[in-house]
Amino acid sequence: MKSIFLKPNKKNITTFVGIGSSLVFVGFIDLLASTFLKINFTGFLPSNISFFTPLILGTLGLYLIRIEFSGNKLLDKINTNFNSNNFNAILTLLVIFALIKYVPPLLNWFIFDANFAGNTKEDCTGEGACWVFVKVWLNRFVYGMYPDTEQWRINSAFILLFLLVGTSFFVPAKIKKYLLIFLLFVYPVIGLKLISGGEFGLKYVETGAWGGLSLTFIVSAFALILCFPIGMFLALGRRSNLPAIRYTSIGFIELWRGVPLITVLFMSAVMFPMFLPDGTYVDKLIRVLIAITLFEAAYMAEVIRGGLQALPKGQYEAAKSLGMGYWRMHFLIILPQALKLVIPGIANTFLALVKDTPLIFVVGLLELAGMVNLAKTNPKWLGMAMEGYVFAGLVFWIICYAMSRYSQNLEKKLSTERH
Repeated sequence: MKSIFLKPNKKNITTFVGIGSSLVFVGFIDLLASTFLKINFTGFLPSNISFFTPLILGTLGLYLIRIEFSGNKLLDKINTNFNSNNFNAILTLLVIFALIKYVPPLLNWFIFDANFAGNTKEDCTGEGACWVFVKVWLNRFVYGMYPDTEQWRINSAFILLFLLVGTSFFVPAKIKKYLLIFLLFVYPVIGLKLISGGEFGLKYVETGAWGGLSLTFIVSAFALILCFPIGMFLALGRRSNLPAIRYTSIGFIELWRGVPLITVLFMSAVMFPMFLPDGTYVDKLIRVLIAITLFEAAYMAEVIRGGLQALPKGQYEAAKSLGMGYWRMHFLIILPQALKLVIPGIANTFLALVKDTPLIFVVGLLELAGMVNLAKTNPKWLGMAMEGYVFAGLVFWIICYAMSRYSQNLEKKLSTERH
């Protein structure tokens, strides 16, 4: 009797599997009934115990069917993958419990009970999300306060950027070099002139009117384009044999890494203008772009330095034996290998940069999250903060997931490991 009730074994497999499967089944039915039919079979128990009854029954059931080398392929597969020990069994049940208990209500709020049609808050009569709020404010969420008649300029700037980036995947290496130079040094000027206007017959639009998702892309794109080369030179400078260059690079990196980004933004937007000569003015957005770029460049430098340190000294010695100078050695031999090693770290820095852009809200620039904050305070749409933040969160997730997938594909493409 002791072996039957305390230690499941192959000798009494039919008994253990029968009782264990029944307990798991009863717990599963109890969970489904309480979630979808609002029927609580264990309502006579204290509320805390009643809530976790499916987990308790499931844990006991999985324990009873945990028989090693039972001879049953399905049972052995379940035990190996989901029920190898008590911790894995409880973890498996918790995942199933959470999926059944909380995913259906979320789907109901998000889709099935949500309101999509209408133009006012009064059109949201269901218990689900009011996506009417997002629909009405979508233009502002994308373009901020940018004039409606001039929004084609933002669209043109980003279409040009996507065309340049897309073309770089198909052109030969010789042309790609010049395309990269154009993207780094010429496109930022063209993009800013096109969006800001004031020349070539374009109406001037002050940066205070820029906002929404377009401003998120502007800040992210310019910071991404500029922080990478700056970080690369800082990494090389930190490893330089010249003390002046090495200590200057170390000081710059440690200074910017040791200060929170929100402080850097505040200093660039509020304090920096106080130190400028009278009559000198630098636009707030430009100051913010420079601050974010230098801040992220410090982190990028350390990521690239990790790749440089991972290379064996033989690579440096081989390059020098071929008569290569410092710059040819690094740009043709060292950096291509080092950057390939730190693609995950570079991608992580880029993702952090994109998610840091909402902080510019504290200096009065309304990117996507800032526009959501503004919209939720509108008297006609009070109480719609949840829908706005969910929308913004989904947009950021899509952007970051796309960047993550691209970095993974790039890592596989450039991998030289032998499997």
